[in-house]
Amino acid sequence: MKKQNILALALKPAMRVTESVGIGIVLMLTAAVIAMITPSAVSASSPCSGPTATRLVTGLQGATGSTIGPDGALYVTEGAAGRISRVDPPTGEKTTFASGLPRAIIGIGGAIDVAFIDNIAYALVTLVGPQFDTTDVVGIYRVDGPDSFTVVADIGAFNLANPPIIPFPIAVPTGLQYALQTYGGGFLVTDGHLNRVLRVTLDGEITVLIPFDNIVPTGLEVRGNTIYMAEAGPVPHLPQNGKVVSFGPESPTATEVASGARLLVDVEFGGGGRLYALSQGIFPVGSPPATPALHNTGSLVKVNEDGTFTVITDSLDQPTSLEFIGNTAYVVTLTGEIWKIDGVSCSP
Repeated sequence: MKKQNILALALKPAMRVTESVGIGIVLMLTAAVIAMITPSAVSASSPCSGPTATRLVTGLQGATGSTIGPDGALYVTEGAAGRISRVDPPTGEKTTFASGLPRAIIGIGGAIDVAFIDNIAYALVTLVGPQFDTTDVVGIYRVDGPDSFTVVADIGAFNLANPPIIPFPIAVPTGLQYALQTYGGGFLVTDGHLNRVLRVTLDGEITVLIPFDNIVPTGLEVRGNTIYMAEAGPVPHLPQNGKVVSFGPESPTATEVASGARLLVDVEFGGGGRLYALSQGIFPVGSPPATPALHNTGSLVKVNEDGTFTVITDSLDQPTSLEFIGNTAYVVTLTGEIWKIDGVSCSP
């Protein structure tokens, strides 16, 4: 008999004895693994920790609109300075992307928003022109260089030739355009004074996409063919009039998504596909239209499925624009700051 066979026979009793012990060890190990996995699963489904807000940038001049550029950086319009600044999201380093755009005349306006199509930047300019003793055009400007621009759409002339047919008081016939959003190879533009959304092509054709009563449309977001829009509501911008609505390219009316936040100025999708809105805060009683909210009364709110809002971060100082990069929100303020808010929502 070969040695290996003798060894096998000698080990058989021991193998039979240890078989049940081995099964017990396997069961113990399995239980241990399950115990190790279970807390991780619970942790993965638990809510994110609370949001943390840090000031990323200061010193902006009349900051209003913003967008995430093709390079992943944050681009912000500074109406008081007539420029667009580029901000590095991790560090807050700010450089001038373009300057020489029309400036704000009455504290709001000038270059008010920015968007990119095919790596080309476009700026929305408002509250300029003859009514404000300037020769500048109200409309969309293509950025051709660091200090050169081409007007691609004269929105002021369109508004003068096509006033709203829904009656409400009009003080500025050229309107007060607020948000510029890319859509279908062109743009959508909200007009917070003439209460409508315009559709604008790259060759300058302008049409009224959807008109409203006096609801003061502000920020825009797009998901597929659906357009989401923030409403500040008429003066005095009561909470029940602060809404997020949605509509399509051929919708005759808008559908309410949520309501109950004061003076909404923007709406954006964030991490996990959740929808958020930006409330500028409490309107000063007795102030004229377009007056900013009281300092430190703004908030970032989440849109809930039941049509309500949940406050994520409060005490924001006159916020104007909202962007998301992953789970991090970037809030631009009229006071010249950008706040970075981490941990806003969980990943899906």
